[in-house]
Amino acid sequence: MSTLAAIRTFPLALRLLLVNQFGVNTGFYLLVPYLATHLSDDLGLSAAVVGVVLGLRNLSQQGLFLIGGSAADRLGARGVIIAGCALRTAGFGLFALGDTLPLLLAASVLSGLAGALFNPAVRTYVAQEAGDRKAEAFALFNVFATTGALLGPLLGGLLLLVDFRAAAVTAAAVFAVLTLAQLLVLPDRPVPAAETPLLGDWRETLRNRRLLAFSLAMIGMYGLESQLYLLLPHAAAHASGRDGATGLLFLAGTVTSLLFQLRITRALKARGSRARWITTGLAVMGLGFVPPALVAGASDPHPLRLLPVLAGALLLHVGIMIASPFVLELIPAFGRENLTGTSYGLFSLVSGVAAAVGSAGVGWSMDTAGTTGLSWLPYACCTALGVGSAAAVARLRRRGALPGTGPATAPPPPPTGVRPRSETT
Repeated sequence: MSTLAAIRTFPLALRLLLVNQFGVNTGFYLLVPYLATHLSDDLGLSAAVVGVVLGLRNLSQQGLFLIGGSAADRLGARGVIIAGCALRTAGFGLFALGDTLPLLLAASVLSGLAGALFNPAVRTYVAQEAGDRKAEAFALFNVFATTGALLGPLLGGLLLLVDFRAAAVTAAAVFAVLTLAQLLVLPDRPVPAAETPLLGDWRETLRNRRLLAFSLAMIGMYGLESQLYLLLPHAAAHASGRDGATGLLFLAGTVTSLLFQLRITRALKARGSRARWITTGLAVMGLGFVPPALVAGASDPHPLRLLPVLAGALLLHVGIMIASPFVLELIPAFGRENLTGTSYGLFSLVSGVAAAVGSAGVGWSMDTAGTTGLSWLPYACCTALGVGSAAAVARLRRRGALPGTGPATAPPPPPTGVRPRSETT
């Protein structure tokens, strides 16, 4: 079955959310990759102020994922998705309207808060709507996200030929259209009344040792995925001598995802446990940094030297394609059904911090490689991170600490006096 045919087998709400993810990534990558250049070159802000503006957006998003997930559980995922897209519209609109520091800071906070709301809410809605087809739904989710991440920078580069304001207005318009589409098409679902305090939900989730252990074990996935925007573009430009070579990495990943993501997920779903394939995917991601290391020390750029970097990027994409759908499918199984959003929020919080720490660590190793001549160092660090995460997940699997892998797989019982969600709906 083709990807398009598979999409038609899902409910209208899920199809809309797939298009929503395509639009979200298109709008985001249309603007954000060019934001630092606009702030420094066009507005003349110092590097410190640029860091504050960008850091505030990251902090507003990554630090509030838990709130966004809990909001989806208590208020309903639909309303939180719509609120997140509306806030992103306002945030990107402010980037178009203002060049004063207070407006830029407000735009950063609104843009980050938007992501903190709709990221866990969208995953919650997909998990609830897809039923026992969660892995396939999240596989398609990845296809649309990857395609949007490719189209966004291309469209943004064209709009920047006009000016930054045109790019910001277009990005805001994309989110405005998504907000309207969700209001009109996305069905509302009844939400059972919360029977525990919000802090009680957070305590229960934070005390879920299996979920915390899994989230920490998965830091390699998001730490390595972030290298698509740091180490691998640097490697492509250095190896080929052409800055435009970076685009080939994303093009190859998008084409591979469109052609093979659903096939890979369906084939693996029928063979072996989810944890086994998550472990395999992480290992493949780590091994993806071996081919680029072979040409890292070359002093004479040549287009053919791009091939090992491209091979590494493809391995990284394939590893993500193997692991990601099963990771997102597995998270709700760690806890109570009516804490699905909170579980996604906690996982997103940990993975966001992992991506930031991973990028900082790889950046340090790149600087160290430049001063010591150890050109292989950042790639070795990435390989070690991927293999280490794979080993951590494998250990959790052997100990029966993952859903479906042993006797400790049942979700924790609800607090005293709280009925399971199935009894309240």
